[in-house]
Amino acid sequence: MAKTGQGGGGVAVTVRPMRGDAVEIAAVVALIRGAFADYIDRLDPPPSAVRETAESVAALLDREHGLVAEVGGAAVGCLFLQRRDGGDIYIGRVAVARAHRRGGVGRALMAAAEAEARRLGGGRLTLGVRLALDGNRRFFASLGFAEGALHAHPGYDRPTWLEMTKAIG
Repeated sequence: MAKTGQGGGGVAVTVRPMRGDAVEIAAVVALIRGAFADYIDRLDPPPSAVRETAESVAALLDREHGLVAEVGGAAVGCLFLQRRDGGDIYIGRVAVARAHRRGGVGRALMAAAEAEARRLGGGRLTLGVRLALDGNRRFFASLGFAEGALHAHPGYDRPTWLEMTKAIG
């Protein structure tokens, strides 16, 4: 399921399933850590994604479906999909390299994620967004996701993130 489309500025974005070889896993680790590092100063608690390792990403890929977005053969975005109880498909670790943000990579990834979720028989997409990341909330809302329940990270007495959902069934 490789899907190629145009990102911003006419750049070709290809989204495909992760292969899971050592070279790709290393690229995905660097991509996730780099993308989430941009948020460290804005998030409390700090994002756990900055601690991803080759082992933790390989473990994610063992139990979840990974998608990678490429521009010119280089990994510039990724995400993981996991079937949850009740048939929901959870989207996690959405990451786009800073140099490729606002260029259509995120939209291409999310369109491919929705197509994959449909293939998996999911009726609804879910994801979590930190309350402090208004731009991310607006991005997912622009794709048809609705804001839902507020949640707090362990040890916090106030909400730190919210669940967003989109019906696809």
